[in-house]
Amino acid sequence: MRPWMPFELIAALRFLREGRTQSVLIVVGVGVGVAVIVFMSALLSGLQSNLVRRTLSSQAHVVLLPPEEVARPQGDPARAALHLQRQAQRLRSIDQWQPLRDRLQTWPEIAAVSPVASGPAFAIRGDANKAVTLLGIDPERYDRVIPLAGRLSAGELRVGSGEAVIGIELARELGAGVGDKLRLTTAAGAAETLTVSGLFDLGNKGVNARNVYVGLRTAQTLLDLAGGVSSIDLALHDLDRAEEVARRIAAGTGLTADSWIRTNAQFVTALTSQRVSSNVIRFFIALSVAFGIASVLVVSVIQRRREIGILRAMGATQAQMRRIFLLQGAIVGLLGSLLGSALAWSFLAGWRLLARDGAGSPLFAIDVEPALVGIAAGGAGLVGILAAVLPARRAARLDPVEAIRG
Repeated sequence: MRPWMPFELIAALRFLREGRTQSVLIVVGVGVGVAVIVFMSALLSGLQSNLVRRTLSSQAHVVLLPPEEVARPQGDPARAALHLQRQAQRLRSIDQWQPLRDRLQTWPEIAAVSPVASGPAFAIRGDANKAVTLLGIDPERYDRVIPLAGRLSAGELRVGSGEAVIGIELARELGAGVGDKLRLTTAAGAAETLTVSGLFDLGNKGVNARNVYVGLRTAQTLLDLAGGVSSIDLALHDLDRAEEVARRIAAGTGLTADSWIRTNAQFVTALTSQRVSSNVIRFFIALSVAFGIASVLVVSVIQRRREIGILRAMGATQAQMRRIFLLQGAIVGLLGSLLGSALAWSFLAGWRLLARDGAGSPLFAIDVEPALVGIAAGGAGLVGILAAVLPARRAARLDPVEAIRG
């Protein structure tokens, strides 16, 4: 016996080696289970990250708006309430938005703050007339919330006096390109002729056909906001805390705070349902692996009754017999996790080669986090140990005399 190896480990390895076929089959089964869990987790994580990134490519994590105007009843409140109609919402500015902007920039949860002056307008070029959303921005601040500069397909992100950046769909509908001029008019009757300085593509056809970015002061003049802003866009360090941050700001300021989670409620519900279904699938995979390990070890106990009886007759205690089979379960789980990690890496490498769009680019990025592999490996080892509990107890309870006779 090797002095550096305990008795239980030597016996566990010998039992596994004697039943090579069974051991190899169960290790492969565990490996396939681990590979499926790692591959599916990495694929789902990459897919959801890509969907969230595309969804937030044209919207802020949290948008602050002026509180809604509420009509107040005149005369008898009880009778007036029956005929009270919701008041039409006009374009208004956020009160004291500069101090609020500066205060929000100090919050550790907030990565960037961008004031925006936005409202409806018409873009006119020749005979073409298109309803658009006019957005007045500070380009440096806005780019930290929505990376507009990195999504330009032509020109530059310049929104100085007399300049505008429009989407590629709007440019196509108006027949405009970089350097061309278009005229913007608003419902208030204000109008200005602007030069197109850049074309953007945010991956959203509706946004590309609707948004027109101009300088903040230009939009304030056209929309008659007189130095005000209609909203404040926020980017957060942690997307999942958007609703929490929005509630805190709304409670502290009285403003309307819309998080991307609330704005995209159906999309978030779909992501949550996808995560739940994935977790259920992973649970049943782990359960099938556990039953596989347990069945092999139960068969091993039956096949090795005589060896177990001899070991007990030689002085092996019940605790030692339990540890022998628990070690077998742990070893099978460990070897299976190593094999499964290698298989998962191969599956993901194949996916990266095959899952490509028409231009030959990957559909979305997939990264295998070391923590994910570690969790899968640890989980496989734990499942192996838990699966070996019943076979270990059965082996420990065998009567040595009856086992040797059998």
